[in-house]
Amino acid sequence: MAKYGVMQQSHTWVSPRSSLLPSSVSDFHGSSLNISIQSWRRKCQPKETAIRVMASSKNILVMGGTRFIGVFLSRLLVNEGHQVTLFTRGKTPITQQLPGESDQDYADFKSKVLHLKGDRQDFEFVKTSLAAKGFDVVYDINGREAVEVEPIIDALPNLQQYIYCSSAGVYLKTETPPHFEVDAVDPKSRHKGKLETESLLVSRGVNWTSIRPVYIYGPLNYNPVEEWFFHRLKAGRPIPIPGSGIQITQLGHVKDLAKAFIKVLDNPKASKQVFNISGSKYVTFDGLAKACAKAAGFPEPELIHYNAKEFDFGKKKAFPFRDQHFFASIEKAQRELGWVPEFDLVQGLADSYNLDFGRGTFRKAADFTTDDMILEKKKKLVLI
Repeated sequence: MAKYGVMQQSHTWVSPRSSLLPSSVSDFHGSSLNISIQSWRRKCQPKETAIRVMASSKNILVMGGTRFIGVFLSRLLVNEGHQVTLFTRGKTPITQQLPGESDQDYADFKSKVLHLKGDRQDFEFVKTSLAAKGFDVVYDINGREAVEVEPIIDALPNLQQYIYCSSAGVYLKTETPPHFEVDAVDPKSRHKGKLETESLLVSRGVNWTSIRPVYIYGPLNYNPVEEWFFHRLKAGRPIPIPGSGIQITQLGHVKDLAKAFIKVLDNPKASKQVFNISGSKYVTFDGLAKACAKAAGFPEPELIHYNAKEFDFGKKKAFPFRDQHFFASIEKAQRELGWVPEFDLVQGLADSYNLDFGRGTFRKAADFTTDDMILEKKKKLVLI
């Protein structure tokens, strides 16, 4: 099995921002809704845009198009006039109607999307089936290891662009955040497979683009990010937060992420480039809990702070975020791609709640085991 070294970026762009904690840090307030350049163009130049889209229509393969990111991305690609094929194992429904989506819109989408059933770990099948289709562009949403990507490149020698979903988790921990695309990466991170994939794309001379999200949230999120808070808010429980609660993090809405994926398609400025994608503001852990409550219409919650080192939670995860400052600059994507996140934090959390959890749908049932451990210890300390 081949091993690939960590990619070293050659560009030397440096942000003018120099302060340790940027002015955009917020307890929970977000920026006002911004109208994207793309939507402005559609309103002002509908005929010219339609001609452009049809003229540049691509035969696109989406690896991982049935969960979360891929669901929203595939909608946008079909709406842009591209032929979209979803590569899946076929163990779950190929398409699903989005919350709030009309029956007609869903029927239109379902009739246009194609499906290729297979396992991406079956490398010979991947090579054979993809070579026969001759895709122009690959969106790889669920690739984790370089060995999973190499057969795709082998099968498509005339590939125009490989657009990869990486992660901001690849960056080496720093004392001077936010992370920029030129920052050092951690070859020992749990996302090292994504780094090796980026390195493979470079070594093979592919026209690639890598997107590095921070934390992603929004309707259909299968990671317990906002859902973790919503469960506790609905149950009227205190929210346990590790440390002081002033740790700063960053969330990006899935719909904004999907639009960023569209922005890099066939874009010369995205060729062989990495882009951080997330929300425009940062937020503290305490502020996030309050933002979730405000977005969902719950009273401001009671926050309980604890020292995680005093507990043995076993294999259970007591909090959905890494206990540290973790946020990234999105200035490069804004400057080079003209991409602007449309959701501020509270607005985006409200969108997630109203279209998902608020309707009674969620990915994981509530589990307050670790909360009870924390609250019990706090109670004992009070009694002493």
